[in-house]
Amino acid sequence: MNFFAELKRRHMYRVAAAYAVVVWVLLQLVNNLAQALKLPDWVPAMVVVVLALGFPVALLFAWIQHMVLANATAHETKANRLDFIVVGGIATVIAIFLFQQFASGPTTVTQPKGADVAKSVANSAAGAVSIAVLPFANLSGDASQEFFSDGITEEITSALAKIRALKVIGRTSAFQFKGQNRDLRAIGQSLSAPYLIEGSVRKAGDQVRITAQLIKADDGTYLWTENYDRQLTNIFTTQEDIAQAIAGALSVPLGLAPGETLVSSRTTNLEAYQEWLRGRALMRGLFFEDARKVLESAVSKDPNFAPPWADLSVAYALLPTMSPAAIKGSIEEARQLVQSEWPKAQHAAEEAIRLDPKLATGHMALAFTYVQRSNYVAADAAYQRALALDSDDPIVLHVYGMLQAATGHLAEAMRLREELQRVEPFVPIFNSVSAHIRLANGDKTAIRTMEASIQAGSVGTLWTHSPLAEAYAAEGRYADAANTLLAIEESPLVSRREIQEGARLLRQAPLQTKPESLPDWNEFMSWIYLYVGDPDRALAFVDRRLDIGLIDMFYNLWLPEYAPLRKTGHFKTLMRRMGIVDYWKARGWPDLCRPVGTDDFECN
Repeated sequence: MNFFAELKRRHMYRVAAAYAVVVWVLLQLVNNLAQALKLPDWVPAMVVVVLALGFPVALLFAWIQHMVLANATAHETKANRLDFIVVGGIATVIAIFLFQQFASGPTTVTQPKGADVAKSVANSAAGAVSIAVLPFANLSGDASQEFFSDGITEEITSALAKIRALKVIGRTSAFQFKGQNRDLRAIGQSLSAPYLIEGSVRKAGDQVRITAQLIKADDGTYLWTENYDRQLTNIFTTQEDIAQAIAGALSVPLGLAPGETLVSSRTTNLEAYQEWLRGRALMRGLFFEDARKVLESAVSKDPNFAPPWADLSVAYALLPTMSPAAIKGSIEEARQLVQSEWPKAQHAAEEAIRLDPKLATGHMALAFTYVQRSNYVAADAAYQRALALDSDDPIVLHVYGMLQAATGHLAEAMRLREELQRVEPFVPIFNSVSAHIRLANGDKTAIRTMEASIQAGSVGTLWTHSPLAEAYAAEGRYADAANTLLAIEESPLVSRREIQEGARLLRQAPLQTKPESLPDWNEFMSWIYLYVGDPDRALAFVDRRLDIGLIDMFYNLWLPEYAPLRKTGHFKTLMRRMGIVDYWKARGWPDLCRPVGTDDFECN
């Protein structure tokens, strides 16, 4: 008791209280300055350590000071005044603290990295956080191995996408930054992703080293980094480990069912795996013939590996659809190609689903085959199954959105396109189709989206420039339409002569009388017929596709400029031939059409 009385007599309690006030003020200043000046994380921690070490030193100096005081009475009077000052300071601190907590909302404080990330995740709208996986660098010293590093990037992206607490930006949008030395903050802002994953892949023989890093985009802070030196035979386990480690660093739950993994489809045949990655890279480059050969080799090496079966099905399906024979060749030649490829596409899709019923791309591939058999009801169900398995798969969102637009369900198509935009914001072909569908919904601001997509560096392709030229023509901007057409690079699908003739006639549009002769424009340019005196011929490309045996998703038929044609018998015949009327009867009529009697309809 005498000891505590002596502490009180020497004013140790007042010194401790005063020190606490000073420490609190200093910590507030340090926390605010650390955030404003982007100071390293160790600075606040170091300040705390120094202040903690200073506490016993302050008490020691106070004890010594009391020993040398000559006038105890005078000192007591001053000490009493100090009591009021200290009490007042403490009261002020408490008042400020309560004001911050209850009047100003939650404050931002410096936390350990893991806690900081967890708080960010918890405060997000749906308990999820956006993240983007940037292309991993190929450090193998062999440019031909680029497909492997790209494939690893995509596989990690797919694994992370299975974690419901994460919103993963699509692969194609993230890959636009490949090879660019851009500021991470700018990349994060462009992708609306506060967290980024980057890394590298070094493959040598049967050994692979993968380096992965989790980065906070706004300040470039490395929240987690790890090197994985593994045998190639452990590549799937490595991908699983990386995805789980990232989730752990972000403090988000995996949300997996018992026995479920983030990397589900696996193979023990490394040649099959690598050929699948190579085939997928060829698919993305639109080299369907080469992709088919590589994917056929992959499934022959491991017939039980589901993913290459699904991609092979898509290759079989797209090969006749995008071939010059289907677009410009004879009807018989094109029909033979379709009859050769489509049964194989169906078999490959069914095989993928048999091997892995939870593979979203397998159900998407099967939906392709249903469309080709004019079974839109079954195609719709297959697309919905694919989205139930992977709601963020950009290809599924893209093609299912086109199906909804092609059948006139424009509002549902727009909902799917908005989801696609969230996942893949920077894919020119996606944005071009989305803008086209927005135009069908009456949103003329979509033209600016098309223009921005082209200005962002898209080459002069049919898939981006022809829709913009069509939109200009619908607005009566025929000169702009002609100029946009002339910017299209020649391809096997359209000749330079056809482009130049289309531009020449558009400069004279609108023509009320059909010229003596018009080019035989294919589906990419058939819209020109609407403005040069032969509007019904704008539907001729659909007749050709149906004669070949290709049932496609012609969403452009719902654009406002096609409104007069939608009232014709020709349009009704096409809707029946494609099986779309049966789809309407089963799933509901679109906004622009309604049934008339028992077996007829009309569209406005």
